[in-house]
Amino acid sequence: MDIRLLVLALCFAALQLQAQDTLRLTLREAIGMAQEHSPEAIASRHSFRASYWNWRSFKANLLPSLTFTSNPYLNRSISTVTNPDGTDNFVHRNQLSVDGGLTINQNIPFTGGSLYVNTALQRLDMFENDITSYKSSPIVIGYEQNLFGYNTLKWDKKIEPVRYEEAKKTLVEALELVAARTTLKFFQLASAQTNWEIALFNHANADTLYQFAQGRYNIGTITENEMLQLEINLLTEQTNMMNARIEMDDYIQELRSYLGINENVYLFVDVEEAVPAFSVPIDRALVSAYENNPQLETLQRRKLESESAVALAKAERGFRADLYVQFGLTQSDEKLKKSYRDPMDQQQVSIGIRIPIVDWGVGKGKVQVAVSNRDKVYTEVAQEQTDFELNVLKLVKQFNLQTDKVRIAKKTDQTARRRNEVAQRLYLLGKSDILDLKASITEKDTARRAYITALYNYWNLYYGVRSLTGYDFEKNKSITETTWINR
Repeated sequence: MDIRLLVLALCFAALQLQAQDTLRLTLREAIGMAQEHSPEAIASRHSFRASYWNWRSFKANLLPSLTFTSNPYLNRSISTVTNPDGTDNFVHRNQLSVDGGLTINQNIPFTGGSLYVNTALQRLDMFENDITSYKSSPIVIGYEQNLFGYNTLKWDKKIEPVRYEEAKKTLVEALELVAARTTLKFFQLASAQTNWEIALFNHANADTLYQFAQGRYNIGTITENEMLQLEINLLTEQTNMMNARIEMDDYIQELRSYLGINENVYLFVDVEEAVPAFSVPIDRALVSAYENNPQLETLQRRKLESESAVALAKAERGFRADLYVQFGLTQSDEKLKKSYRDPMDQQQVSIGIRIPIVDWGVGKGKVQVAVSNRDKVYTEVAQEQTDFELNVLKLVKQFNLQTDKVRIAKKTDQTARRRNEVAQRLYLLGKSDILDLKASITEKDTARRAYITALYNYWNLYYGVRSLTGYDFEKNKSITETTWINR
């Protein structure tokens, strides 16, 4: 039986003694669980839902709204009334007013004003005189407008679509970053498992060599110094085995917590040695990054918000006027039907103005601050956009080299293992010394760990490219086509 298979069998046996259940996970299975249950994934989906309802509220604000209003009141009191001759009398009041109105309102983003249509009816009961009267307003049309002021609706119409698109892309990016973080935790455990397997393997070999050395020492074919060195190797491997077990248990707990696994199961990660062999075209990566990465929307939103702040500062500094226009029909009568006959027209027009005369430069200062902040944002955005492109180029170039690095690391791992096997046979035959054997063991262990690291680097770059470009180059489709947004 191959000694490596024997060590793996011992490893699994040791694991089963520690836990009732063992859960084996591939990288893709671990990522799927993390994207469903990890705290980061859950928080990202909640954040997107908040952005979604903000977007819905913005869209609803552009649609007509229907509102019912009513302000009934009962007045039973004694109040003062001034007579025509200038004297005052106390008058008992006992009256009830009940009214109701329906208003359709439509915001106008282009002007920032509000157009409304209203219909209302009011009933007044004077109990002390036993009189009932009605006042009707069959239709009232009005318009409110802030002249020369800050148009909130206009800027919201520019900013909110960008903000919502940013939220959608941020969700996709966040879930790909969860995949990258899961990859880190997965390979931390894979590395710890590798160290555990190496420790078991080396301990078994060290024990075999020590037992063999005792026999050779007894017949005088090796020195006491060499036998003692092999004993030290055995004790060192025992320590390495215990340390590797502690490290592996820690990373199992960490990955289990991140994946949202509450059961006390033992995790064992299956590292797939085959990696997808494809390269990412740099030009296509840049195009995809501009199309799918939320950072571009973030930069665009920051520019728009800086422009909005300048517009607000200018509007608050200069001439301001509020326009209110209303036209409608109204009538009153003691009979309900008659209150709707031959209605009279009513008009209301008001303009309120505000002209700053002396503010000692306060308004000008606010405008200059807003302009300065806007220019700063534009400079920062230009630099961040350049850095973004360089980051895409750097990451893609690194990924395109990683497949060959994995292949070389795998070949090195296989060669180092064969060299170690040869070195052991030569030592047992007495044709090699202990130094060469120890060197082969070190080379074998180093090559194995380097291979696991190369696999981690590949998958880390793989999901890094996906998160940065929002594109799956392996399947040649946009990641935004996934169902995450609908969950």
